[in-house]
This record gives sequence, structure tokens and C-alpha cells, in this order.
Amino acid sequence: MSTPDRLIESTRELLWERGYVGTSPKAILEHAGAGQGSMYHHFRGKPDLALAAIRRTAEEMRAGAEAVLGSPGSPYERIEAYLRRERDVLRGCPIGRLTMDPDVIASDELRAPVDETLDWLRGRLAAIVEEGKEQGQFAARLDSTEIAATILATVQGGYVLARASGSPAAFDTGVRGLLALLAPAR
Repeated sequence: MSTPDRLIESTRELLWERGYVGTSPKAILEHAGAGQGSMYHHFRGKPDLALAAIRRTAEEMRAGAEAVLGSPGSPYERIEAYLRRERDVLRGCPIGRLTMDPDVIASDELRAPVDETLDWLRGRLAAIVEEGKEQGQFAARLDSTEIAATILATVQGGYVLARASGSPAAFDTGVRGLLALLAPAR
């Protein structure tokens, strides 16, 4: 792995664990096994490197979500697969956790890939709900945008509840509840 890639990957990991303030240039360099000054050789500074890390995390999150949401199956089955997919629930969402970081939220540049990713996910989910409504799988009265926001809120809120309790059970309970509400009538 090249030095810039090691720096980006180390920054991604540290942002997830410690947040922006807790991710010092020294910690990044140590974690990456990179020499002093290499960060400034490849990036304009910590904000530039953090932006590259956040963008990479966002791209990875989108690709993972699309792999599930774009798979074969009914709209309900794809939403169910997204909600039940393998996650490190107690660690939280690497994008969602950034919304709790005041330094990321205060920076239009650092916040942009976070906001764009969550917007993309809401839009992708809304399209699947709309598809399900057209197929008669979901009630026609449902607002696709609101249901998509509810799905995303269930996932992000599930992370918070699981971390607070120290157990993935809270996440799983929220997912089961939402799926029960969305389940097609039989």
C-alpha cells in the first residue's frame, strides 16, 4: 500500500475511533507507520487528509449499501437485506458517527461527503419503497421519502441504542420492529 493510501486508511480508522479532534497528525503518522512530514508531502494538512478519508469511507458505504439494495429480490426483501446485513453495531456507523463530531459538522467541506452519502442513501431507499408501492407490496398511502428517512433513522438510532446498552440487541429490536411495520399484508 502506498504512503498516501496508508495515511488515508489510518485516518479513516482513527476518525471512526476518536473523531476529528482526537485524530492528531502524530497519531495518523504513527498508525500509518509513515515518517514525519509525509502527511504534508502528500496532503495540504490534516483537513485535506481527513476529507480524503471521509470521501473514501463514504464511497465504501455507498458501494456496500448498493451491493445489497441493488441485488435481486422484491423491494421488501432488499430493504430487509439492507437492514439485516452484517454490521459492527457496537462500533457504530463510520459516516453516522461523523455527524456527532462538532469539528466535522462545523466544516462545510468535511460535512459535504457525509451529507451527500446520507442523502444518496435516503434517495436510494425512497426509490425502492416507490417501486414496492407500484408493485402493490407497500401501501399506496406511504410517503416514500418519509419511509426512507425512517429506515435510515432506524439504522442510525439503532447504532446509538446498541452502543449505549453495550449490546446489539437494541439494534436488532429496532430492525425487527420496522420490518414488521413494512411487511406486506398476507
